[in-house]
Amino acid sequence: MLLNHEKVNFLHLPTPLDYLSTLSEELKIHLYIKREDMTGLGVGGNKLRKLQYFLYDAQKQGATMLLTVGGAQTNHGRLTAAVAAKYGLKCAICCVDRYPGELSANMLLDRIMGADVILEAPKPGIPEAQQLSALVARMTETYEKQGEKVYFIPVGGSNELGLLGYYECAMELTQQAKEMDLGPARIVTTVGSMGTYLGLFCGLKNEGSPLSLTGVCITPWNDDPQEHMMEYYRRAEKFYDFHMDVKLGDFDITQEYTWGAYNNPVKEVRETVCHVARKEAIILDPCYTGKTFYGMTQMIKSGVIQQGETVIFLHTGGLPGNYTPFHRSAFEEELIDGVTIL
Repeated sequence: MLLNHEKVNFLHLPTPLDYLSTLSEELKIHLYIKREDMTGLGVGGNKLRKLQYFLYDAQKQGATMLLTVGGAQTNHGRLTAAVAAKYGLKCAICCVDRYPGELSANMLLDRIMGADVILEAPKPGIPEAQQLSALVARMTETYEKQGEKVYFIPVGGSNELGLLGYYECAMELTQQAKEMDLGPARIVTTVGSMGTYLGLFCGLKNEGSPLSLTGVCITPWNDDPQEHMMEYYRRAEKFYDFHMDVKLGDFDITQEYTWGAYNNPVKEVRETVCHVARKEAIILDPCYTGKTFYGMTQMIKSGVIQQGETVIFLHTGGLPGNYTPFHRSAFEEELIDGVTIL
């Protein structure tokens, strides 16, 4: 039990914390990687830690279906589908998005695992959040009329309950870093729906960890992302009765490396994915971890991350993102010269 909440234990923890010797020498830092891509079910990824807590709550409420939301190629949706399949529940993923032209990547895995994927094209003049809320309400009503008891999980699993997954991970990382004598290392993680970052933040701060935390946004915010994080923290503070002195400036988050959009194809990010693969045989993705790793390298070049620092890069998964049509075609154009057809 963590902070008075139970979970279903379906992960093999702790995930590995590995040293990247080649890239450490190249970047002139001590670089470690936390392998959250190795969490098991449905190709793995960070959302599974959160889903352990959602699954317990869903089972407690007698749910027969997990319903969640995201883009057409949502990693969180794929992992929700995996958990539902493993535990005998139905799954539906609601998306305000267009059909990507083929059934591939995460969408293909969703359907292989038996999940329903509902795509509704964006409607001009209607805010996406409003349209998505209406779609969820409509589909929930539809499934309940069919006899299902629907349990809703928000985008990315990022609410008060979901942050427990990475609160727990912060404790796990702190123990691993202590055992490996890493000292006051800096964790670098992706910031998307904010649940992973805030879970780590709360776990590190509330448990008195010597580790620090830096977040790299992969999608642009119209205003200061710290304000969104503070709003999220206040909800968590009330939910868990935290007594931490948290101020707006306490969240170390940058949105300098979003490249102006979510999940957009970026040559420099693809080059980063290839470079890490060729140096360490670790596969990143072009939406989340590739952008974050690129951002980390730029922070090292600019001196925000200093030479000689110990850095733990959180690999949140996302492998299927490399196979989405527009990313795959861009990779193919750049890499086809290494293919010899006899």
